[in-house]
Amino acid sequence: MIEFRIEALMQMTNGGIMEQQAIWAIGIFLLTYGLIISEKIHRTVLAMLGALVMIAAGIVSQETALEHIDFNTIGLLTGMMMMVGITAETGLFSYVAVKTAKLAKGKPRKILVALFIVTAIASAFLDNVTTVLLMVPITFSITRQLRINPLPFLLSQIIASNVGGTATLIGDPPNVMIGSAVKELTFMAFISNLTPVILIITVAYMPLLLLMFGRQMKSSPELQRSILEMDERAMITDYMLLRKCLVVLGLTILGFFLHQAVHLESATVALAGAFLLLLLTGGEHMLDKAFKSVEWITIFFFVGLFVLVSGLVETGVIAELAARVMELTGGNVTTASMLILWLSAIASSFLDNIPFVATMIPLIQEMGTLGISNLEPLWWSLALGACLGGNGTLIGASANLIVAGLAEKEGHPITFMKYLKVGFPLMLLSIVISSLYIYLRYLI
Repeated sequence: MIEFRIEALMQMTNGGIMEQQAIWAIGIFLLTYGLIISEKIHRTVLAMLGALVMIAAGIVSQETALEHIDFNTIGLLTGMMMMVGITAETGLFSYVAVKTAKLAKGKPRKILVALFIVTAIASAFLDNVTTVLLMVPITFSITRQLRINPLPFLLSQIIASNVGGTATLIGDPPNVMIGSAVKELTFMAFISNLTPVILIITVAYMPLLLLMFGRQMKSSPELQRSILEMDERAMITDYMLLRKCLVVLGLTILGFFLHQAVHLESATVALAGAFLLLLLTGGEHMLDKAFKSVEWITIFFFVGLFVLVSGLVETGVIAELAARVMELTGGNVTTASMLILWLSAIASSFLDNIPFVATMIPLIQEMGTLGISNLEPLWWSLALGACLGGNGTLIGASANLIVAGLAEKEGHPITFMKYLKVGFPLMLLSIVISSLYIYLRYLI
């Protein structure tokens, strides 16, 4: 009898401690998240400080925190950033942009469509921020030649980067995180499940973009001929390096297609490609360039977020949220999928989609343990909502803010409301299309 009372007392005490720790974990998480949204202090500083407070407060130990850091996500992003940084040295991306403008015969409407497609394709295999950093300067060069307003081109490239990045495992950080957390969702799985709906959305966007911006894209035939006189071959600065980069990039993409068959994680493939390219290029100069091209600020932001979310996982907050969602949806996979898709899209329009997805991944995993046996529609709903939701507002994705910053430097500021009028309706259209796609493909 005494032993039973002691055991019951210990359970009550442990329950009280866990409840108190859960309150602290929620408080630290919400405070950090609120400060990130305010943008008064850099998000990476806040994420890392929030993570360190979680550890210092004893909510998670340092060892437990390290276990929650997804090094597959970190490795994949680092490897791809290094390869893209080296490839950018060749002038390849400038060549592609100029060649695209020439194929469009220098006609602004055709150039807008062509650059949209090029940006979307590039974003499917490079990260969005890198893609727009490479495309925007060339866009300004072309629009200056044609003496037309660059804003239609910049707005369409923001939208293209988020749409294209949704199509593959490596295109957008939320997809990288989802693919790393769910081993069954391979590189090929992302392509076969997400690329079809992205193609439909792209086709739906084209006439709408031309309808929105058509009147702002008029240029004289003489100025259009000046585009045709540009020499795209002059953009390539190092043909030897270009050949090496193309070979290694080709092998890396092949590795992504085969990574499950050869039992290698996507991070291993990306890092192998990066260091093979460094081996072939040689020299400390290129090594220095490669490591400088890694967005270490973004990498540490991920590290901080993983530790922040670990506090919610370890204290049972995520499990409790999952139980509440199960009650709300009645365990119905169709209701859960639509809820996750629309919630992800709206939330990702106004919040950074990376911390949102970091929170949602363990939530969906917990829903699987509570009774939803088929989680696949939920994962695709999260990917589509989080990635496409980034098009909703100017603060919805990192690429949006990068383009806005570059535009402001050139004297063409993109205001929050100016972007909202274009991005939010297009985002809603893409989520309506995604809802139909998810329902027809997975839920009937």
